[in-house]
Amino acid sequence: MNNEDLDTILGCMATSVNMPHMQRIQTKHRVKLAEFWDIKKGSRILEIGCGQGDTTAVLAYMVGQDGFVQGIDIASPSYGAPITVGDSVDYLKNSTLGNQIKIDLEVDVLSPSVEFEDGSFDMIILSHCSWYLKSSEELLGILKKARKWGKKLCFAEWDTNLHLKDQYPHLLAVLIQSQYECFKENSISNVRTLFTPKDIKEIVIASGWNITNENLIHSPSLHDGKWEIDMVLHNYPIELENLKATSNKLADLIKSEVDLLKHYIKENDIEPLSTFALIAE
Repeated sequence: MNNEDLDTILGCMATSVNMPHMQRIQTKHRVKLAEFWDIKKGSRILEIGCGQGDTTAVLAYMVGQDGFVQGIDIASPSYGAPITVGDSVDYLKNSTLGNQIKIDLEVDVLSPSVEFEDGSFDMIILSHCSWYLKSSEELLGILKKARKWGKKLCFAEWDTNLHLKDQYPHLLAVLIQSQYECFKENSISNVRTLFTPKDIKEIVIASGWNITNENLIHSPSLHDGKWEIDMVLHNYPIELENLKATSNKLADLIKSEVDLLKHYIKENDIEPLSTFALIAE
């Protein structure tokens, strides 16, 4: 994809107005994913967990005017900052890509009321959304239910295996969050359930899909590692206070992990985790 194509996609994203550099980096990463998944013109795609549409916009551009992308997400329109999911989705739907996009928010895929015709999509896509789920059982249920809707599954999530030493703080921030999330009934955290690549592959296979290809994608300019670290350092005092009512020992462990995180980022750079991507049929 050339710069002209990229600029067209960026012009459809709300965050490009106030944060053009950041959105360009995010969109370039989504292009890498879509190219690995081999998105074809004219394809019909169901994107589960579309969020504010970072991947949706790239998919819509690649399927072209004869294609279609249906995005669904359980988030409310008011979720997210500094631009909400609702505002981002509205901006995208009103853009030049809007005719080939439909996005529905506050949709629980596992609700009996959510159904699509069998085989109505060429691809089912989950892009950097699985860590927002409540449990491995929820992911398994979604993949099982979606299997009848599409011919191919395309999946991407952060890779918990370290390939560079400076990916360590991103991983540590993710581990800290995932530990105290275990005790919450409800959450708005970015990391609610941690899945490793091994976990993902096992769940994909258990849901009835056959994995045909895997890839490791590294986008070192992404800001996600720093965002997760900043979130942990901002929120951990409150999280520790809440944890003490449940487990003083776990609270002490997380305090030690936060200290490790603070020490590491003083002396080292921060690299985002790589992305594990797969294709299944």
